[in-house]
Amino acid sequence: MNDLKHRVVETNGIRMHIAESGVGPLVVLCHGFPESWYSWRHQLHALAAAGFHAVAPDMRGYGQTDRPREIDQYTILHLVGDIVSLLDTLGSETAVIVGHDWGAPVAWYAALFRPDRFRGVIGLSVPFTPRRPARPTSIMPQTEGALFYQLYFQSPGIAEAEFERDVRLSIRSLLYSASGDALRQQDGAGDSGEVGMVPRRGGFLSRLTNPASLPNWLTEADVDFYVSEFTRTGFRGGLNWYRNIDRNWELLAPVSGVQVTVPALYIAGNRDLVLAFRGMDQIIANLSKFVPQLRRTLLLPGCGHWTQQERAQEVNQAVIEFVRRL
Repeated sequence: MNDLKHRVVETNGIRMHIAESGVGPLVVLCHGFPESWYSWRHQLHALAAAGFHAVAPDMRGYGQTDRPREIDQYTILHLVGDIVSLLDTLGSETAVIVGHDWGAPVAWYAALFRPDRFRGVIGLSVPFTPRRPARPTSIMPQTEGALFYQLYFQSPGIAEAEFERDVRLSIRSLLYSASGDALRQQDGAGDSGEVGMVPRRGGFLSRLTNPASLPNWLTEADVDFYVSEFTRTGFRGGLNWYRNIDRNWELLAPVSGVQVTVPALYIAGNRDLVLAFRGMDQIIANLSKFVPQLRRTLLLPGCGHWTQQERAQEVNQAVIEFVRRL
């Protein structure tokens, strides 16, 4: 990755680390949890070779970017504001924005709020999801023995303690267990009623697998990078995004029902556990109602949650084709 440049820039009141490559129209790549700019290592090179300026930040709370202590500094307005301000810092009037996992809502809402700045949007794994009628945490599933993982993440300190006890175990287990390789061993996603549930006794990692060997899309050097980053930063910054789910619901009330109007692409693995969440099949089937310029929905056979890492070549091809046609 010798052609990558790294620098820290000022954006929206924080210092943000970015990795960048290439010259040309701007494409911003927003990662999710628990990840890093590094999650886009394959796309940075491919986009640069195709004639674009590819920029992958460490998002707020991650890596070498600032990690504000206050939970309320991680709302969707802060996260979108970081990227809008990043365009200003980079001297670019417009960009195409790409987001995976938690980065996908950032991308979708950036395009919704500022279609003048984001001329196209690509969501990986997480589709644009209309605002629900009820407070999100009030409708998340929980039973006597288990609760939805986003509820488990709500109380500060609990998930941090579990993940930080053995960072290598956490990273290997998280990356492998949500991949298409692990789900293939389990003959698919299993019972959708169990997807995303955390045992009240045992914790998040208790249902995950730390593999004896890694799948071919992930190397020990890749794991080493993530482990080094999260050993240094901890997991609190990324977990604070989840702790604003209800606050985001309140903040987004004024745009309830508003469509994403710019050209869009949606990519996901057909073994992605996100697709097994309650109601997600209907959201994806009706995505063009909320995103009227949706150009394509691409489901990658056998691919799990880590879309751009598991299927780098196919994602690169789809992203470059979409951006070139804008």
